[in-house]
Amino acid sequence: MVDDDPAILKVWRRVLGTRTAPSSLDHLEKKLFGATPPAAPADAGFAIDTASQGMEGYQKVISALEEDRPYTFALVDMRMPPGWDGLETILHMLEKDPRLEVAICSAFSDISRDEVAQRVGRSDLLWIRKPFELEAARDLARKLSEQGVHRRQTR
Repeated sequence: MVDDDPAILKVWRRVLGTRTAPSSLDHLEKKLFGATPPAAPADAGFAIDTASQGMEGYQKVISALEEDRPYTFALVDMRMPPGWDGLETILHMLEKDPRLEVAICSAFSDISRDEVAQRVGRSDLLWIRKPFELEAARDLARKLSEQGVHRRQTR
């Protein structure tokens, strides 16, 4: 997640992040009855890295690749003064990792969707407008994750 607003990054972490570990009651049950705590639900959330500027997000993409744990997708804000805007950030990210799925999460953009899609070279580029509905954000992340896994498997 790349956004210059710490509150937005916090919301993304809360909405999409991995769920908490089993509760102390689950551990007590295991201790008392030898039962295994329940497995995490199928929709257990995502491991999330955040960046407050485009260049920082780009560096995280590089680090993830070097550590052989490439990101499946990135959500990028369009306006992030004083550094790179969302379009520049996405272009750099995709230059380094062309299999990365990206979506734009922004309230405003100085560039039209069509121009962004043309410059990025992906007509299927997804957008979510701030403020967003939490379930719409979850749906977007699930879709990006599925597309990202597919893109990495087919290329």
